[in-house]
Amino acid sequence: MSTDSVDADLTRSVDGRIAKERLYHWLLFGCAALTIFVTVGIVVTLAADAVTFFRQVDALGFLTGTTWESSRGTFGVLPLVSATLIVTVVSAMVAIPIGTAAAVYLSEYASDRMRSVLKPALEILAGIPTVVYGYLALVYLTPWLRAAGLELNLFNLLSASIMVGIMIIPMVSSISEDAMSAVPDSLRQAGYGLGATKYEVSTGIVIPASISGIFSSYILALSRAIGETMIVVMAGGMQARMFDITNPFANLFNSGQTMTAAMVHAVTSDATGGTPEFYSMFAIGLTLFFITFAMNLLSNRIAMRYREEYQ
Repeated sequence: MSTDSVDADLTRSVDGRIAKERLYHWLLFGCAALTIFVTVGIVVTLAADAVTFFRQVDALGFLTGTTWESSRGTFGVLPLVSATLIVTVVSAMVAIPIGTAAAVYLSEYASDRMRSVLKPALEILAGIPTVVYGYLALVYLTPWLRAAGLELNLFNLLSASIMVGIMIIPMVSSISEDAMSAVPDSLRQAGYGLGATKYEVSTGIVIPASISGIFSSYILALSRAIGETMIVVMAGGMQARMFDITNPFANLFNSGQTMTAAMVHAVTSDATGGTPEFYSMFAIGLTLFFITFAMNLLSNRIAMRYREEYQ
């Protein structure tokens, strides 16, 4: 009699676990479906309003035009793209070496106690509002660069790019450090057994073994830099300029308008709904979406191509 009671209790317990697992399954499925729905909704909304824009403005002229004066009805997106690429490249020159070096130190050189202090301190940078970065670039960084002898305008792409680079350092260092920490210690010990120094193990074994994760961090960080808004609006200026290949420093020392800054200008200007100037922000947003989407696809392909699996 007691055995029957125990069996009944065990059966109810198994049925309860199965019900809970099914509940968790559908709950997690709903969350995953929601993220896909939101992404598709954003794309559809951008595409619908972008189609309205391209009904009023020639699409080829938008993609190949070298002048952007939305208030005068001239919509050539190349100056915005060139300014965005300038900010992205310069910020990469700041973030990639510093972030990678920080990741190597945290993964290979820092003690557990030092890592527990430095890694959270680095990641605090990711939590600082971007408007604060923009303020620091405008009020402090630009005067410092001027004092160093650079002939900068008050609004310039150099200060904005450096500050964007500082902002994305935590993304590079954190993801790269996670990739390096995933490398098995047996590979390190094999290098030490062959007489390699810690630097040689770090650069010749750990970094090549984690290269897919490191490259992924670069692509993700640069995607973040491309989509940055407040720093480039506050420090970079709102004057759209085409990239001057004969004088690259002029592109950095003068103001420039990125794609995100142009979208902010379209929202905050006096443009009324239904005008090409108003709908231009959706066309720019769709263009920016495809650029970042392509970079994320590239990141995934690199990660899959160079992924190392360890047993």
